[in-house]
Amino acid sequence: MPELVNPTRSHGLVDILDRVLDKGLVIAGDIKINLANVELLTIQIRLLVCSIDKAEQIGLNWWRNDPRLTAPGPGAGRLADSSDVEARLARIEAQLTRLAQTIPPAAPAKSSRK
Repeated sequence: MPELVNPTRSHGLVDILDRVLDKGLVIAGDIKINLANVELLTIQIRLLVCSIDKAEQIGLNWWRNDPRLTAPGPGAGRLADSSDVEARLARIEAQLTRLAQTIPPAAPAKSSRK
């Protein structure tokens, strides 16, 4: 800690960023907007800046289960989605066939012209 206070020691941006990512940095704050003692808006801001290793040490790993951030193996997601779509399409076609069999054919429309 004394090296942070000592003005003769120069820290580069890389050193500071490395230290922040290694130890972690939390910024927390609330913004409230009031008008005539009526609270109109409250914004709570929580920001954590750290490395992935540090985040996992403290129990944060939400990105591992987020489907938008995790990519399955090559073609794995496509095959699963494709077979699911095929099965759904087959069920829909079977339902349409059953519906078509239960509805009587429409009678030809009579023409009013003579």
